Amino acid sequence: MAHPMLLVTGKKSQLKVSKFKLNTLLEITNAINNNLPETDLFDLFQFILRDQLSIGKGLVYYKKGEVWERALAFGVNEKDISIDVEKDLQNIRGITVMEMMGHQQSKSFDVVIPISHRDNDLAYLLLGDLDEDEVKTSPIVKHLPFIQTIANLTIVAVENKRLNQERVKQEVMKRELEMASEMQGMLLPKQLPVNEYLETAATYLPHQEVGGDFYDVIKISDHEYYLCVADVSGKGISAAILMASFQANLRGNIRQNRELISIANELNERVWSSAKGERFITMFLGIYDADSHVLNYVNCAHQPPMIIGNGRRRDLTNGSVGLGMFEELPFVNIGSVSIKPGDIFVAYTDGVNELENASGEAFSENNMAKIVEDGDFETVDQLNKKFIDAMDAHRGDQPFLDDIALVSCRFL
Repeated sequence: MAHPMLLVTGKKSQLKVSKFKLNTLLEITNAINNNLPETDLFDLFQFILRDQLSIGKGLVYYKKGEVWERALAFGVNEKDISIDVEKDLQNIRGITVMEMMGHQQSKSFDVVIPISHRDNDLAYLLLGDLDEDEVKTSPIVKHLPFIQTIANLTIVAVENKRLNQERVKQEVMKRELEMASEMQGMLLPKQLPVNEYLETAATYLPHQEVGGDFYDVIKISDHEYYLCVADVSGKGISAAILMASFQANLRGNIRQNRELISIANELNERVWSSAKGERFITMFLGIYDADSHVLNYVNCAHQPPMIIGNGRRRDLTNGSVGLGMFEELPFVNIGSVSIKPGDIFVAYTDGVNELENASGEAFSENNMAKIVEDGDFETVDQLNKKFIDAMDAHRGDQPFLDDIALVSCRFL
């Protein structure tokens, strides 16, 4: 029969341990409730293992998204951490004695504790004692259920924080795309000129990732019209903001200045000032004089528009580099073409000619030219519908990968 004093001492010791474990659980819970950063939660977990439970070695591998990261390490050296998680640990489904695994790391650690949540592997905790030769009960063995509990609390809390951050990030991105879409919709003209000089029509199909496609036909006198198609590099709200700034600068410039070289240089300066070379804008800008029947233009690295009439196709390529690629445009070449009644002008963004089918073949401007040359349309609005139908037939089950913007014009 055990001595009464030993029984009292044992109960006091058990009570002390129970109180410690309860206080530790409360401390971890408070840290989680106070939304402490991930690093602080791992620091607290390490303090409990190393300083309060006297465990000599510890490693935590945590799956952050799709990547395994070493989130915690103490009492280890480079040899101890040479572990391939996917190869060495991912088949472990319960607490496992490392010695039974036959790996080199079994000499450094005693146990591995897998941590999962809803059948998803989240982390692996590897533990080893400070003095493996000392004859006493291992703190790992003594406190194993408790260690497993606090490990699960910590890792699941960290994972929930990560998932919540991902949700917030996705909501922000969703709202950003909505705002960019709204902004882009406000930039595009609701109606284009149809009169005795020209008949114009445009088609725009937005991709799910909002880009920066832009077009406009702007009347500046009774017989003069600017035709513009542009595309900003990149997606999202920043691309939409840059294009909004471009539109405002474009309209301001063409009201004050008829010189295409000056307009191009001024727009380049504004784009460079806003984007500092991180984004650029491709642009076609032409001015059509209905009295002289001449279209002067500058093409700044945009997909070349085409003019088709009387069995001839002319690609409008003269111009310069993209706006905002350089602080100053290295050159600007102005193009000029004579227009005949009935000539068709077609401008577009790269979502049109780069659209691929299942074999990776691009739709190409040659297909567009053939549709115009066939002449199976009465209005340019019908012509744009022909383009879209042909693009749908070309891509088959393949999705649109970019915004689609088309501007067609018949000169009268």
